[in-house]
Amino acid sequence: MEKMNHTKVTEFIILGFFELADIQPLLFLVFLIIYLMSMTGNLLIIFTVCSASHLHSPMFFFLINLSFLEICYVTVTVPKLLAVLIAQNKTISFMQCMIQLYLFLACTDVEIYLLTAMAYDRYIAICNPLRYTIIMNRKVCIILASVSWTASFVNPVIHVTLISQSSFCSSNEINHFFCDITALMTLSCSGTSLIETITYTEGSAFAFIPLILTMISYVYIISAIVKIRSAEGRQKAFSTCSSHLTVVLLFYGTSIGVYMRPKSAYSMDLNKLLTLVYITAIPLLNPLIYSLRNKELKGTLWKATRKTIKCCTQYLSASNNSTGSKVVSS
Repeated sequence: MEKMNHTKVTEFIILGFFELADIQPLLFLVFLIIYLMSMTGNLLIIFTVCSASHLHSPMFFFLINLSFLEICYVTVTVPKLLAVLIAQNKTISFMQCMIQLYLFLACTDVEIYLLTAMAYDRYIAICNPLRYTIIMNRKVCIILASVSWTASFVNPVIHVTLISQSSFCSSNEINHFFCDITALMTLSCSGTSLIETITYTEGSAFAFIPLILTMISYVYIISAIVKIRSAEGRQKAFSTCSSHLTVVLLFYGTSIGVYMRPKSAYSMDLNKLLTLVYITAIPLLNPLIYSLRNKELKGTLWKATRKTIKCCTQYLSASNNSTGSKVVSS
């Protein structure tokens, strides 16, 4: 029996929201709609910014990166959750679990660095507007984005390596809706102190330092906005920053609640709820927050929507006329 308990785990079972078994179909429908809306909204932002030359600025360059990231975010976790809810396909191989964990952690790190880069962009735009185009040139933007993506895909390697070498001898049932590192650590019968130490240490270095830099940027930004004499100028300056600040508060508020709480305050139910917010709600809200608060993007999106509707109407009208002509001639 002891030998069986120490057999190497080859697959995990994702329990998902097993405690809500009666409403699994409803949850499937809700998460499917959220997933499709997140994909559509972020793809629409990418398409709009790429196709509109007047939006080719550093701010929108980083917004494209953020929208692409949100697409990756929901795609890493939500499709498997949908399979668990509707098809009861709860098994995931050990390798697939580690890959999902790695990609999820990488996406989390990318968001941290991109939000910091966007804060720096807003700081230069508000506090040093005359030199904005010189400082935030194309080369600098590409370097900031490249470093954000590259560093983020290097950071999780040590976490995934350590957790993959752990022994899972008590159970292979993950009480979560994806392969989350905290849920996996509760299953491990190996010592997790090293992983926990690295998580808190790296979290402090690679999450709190960018957060502090972001907050410092906003201290200078708010100070500069307050000094603007005209109310219209203050409103315009604040509108360019408010959407980014909203996303920062949403993201850090939920992620810190999940990963930086002491072990004594750990609750899997609360963990799942908070994780659900920044995996599904934030990718869904990002397009809405940026499109509603940014007049340039909102105007371009509206024009693109009207143009699309007009083209569709003309196409349908032409199709109906063509069909009518064929009926008359026959």
